[in-house]
Amino acid sequence: MAFQPIYDVASERVWGYEALVRGLEGEGAGAILSKVSPEQRYRFDQACRVKAIDLAARLFAQSDDLHLSINFMPNAVYEPTACLRATLAAARKSQFPLSSIMFEFTEGEAVTDVAHLRNIITEYRKIGFITALDDFGAGYAGLGLLADFQPDLIKIDMHLVRDVDTSRARQAILAALLAIARDLDIAILAEGVETEAEFLALKSAGVTLFQGYWFAKPEFEALPGLGSATLAALERGQTA
Repeated sequence: MAFQPIYDVASERVWGYEALVRGLEGEGAGAILSKVSPEQRYRFDQACRVKAIDLAARLFAQSDDLHLSINFMPNAVYEPTACLRATLAAARKSQFPLSSIMFEFTEGEAVTDVAHLRNIITEYRKIGFITALDDFGAGYAGLGLLADFQPDLIKIDMHLVRDVDTSRARQAILAALLAIARDLDIAILAEGVETEAEFLALKSAGVTLFQGYWFAKPEFEALPGLGSATLAALERGQTA
């Protein structure tokens, strides 16, 4: 696993880290997931969860208020309670608080059974997990999915984030999404932020949670710090 920070401008600190699948030679998630057959999905999904929690428990040792974000494949979960046994066992073993774990669902994967996914979300919330809709605005993660159920958090896809500082269309879409999120009491996170201009535009619009290369690139089995240029820009914004 590699870890990438999620920054919270409201509290002016790192809110948590997303665990991202990597190969032993540093291969990206796409290369690894392409090798996972439908028959292997469940075991792979379970192994990733356990690995992420084990590593995060060790890496978060000095900070007890960080959140861990884990991706999961909805179609790999056949029965929520049974599929959580390994996750809960790993959390108990590492003494990792369940309320600090966020599960992101759908990464370009079609949800073939909406009722099943709603059942997963309900069960996860009962346990205390945070739920998030990943890649919102791209692939299968759109308004139709949001209409069927409401997660705790929405991650705006990088395609909507890219050049948002200069694109009137993206600014209008972002404003509408933020209004919807406020009405539904859902938090918004902008992912894939790559420039200070994008960050400032998103912050000005009301986004408070951020993730992307402008803050830090993922680091293999380690927690990357924010870059010096990013820290300087954030400090300027705090004193402006």
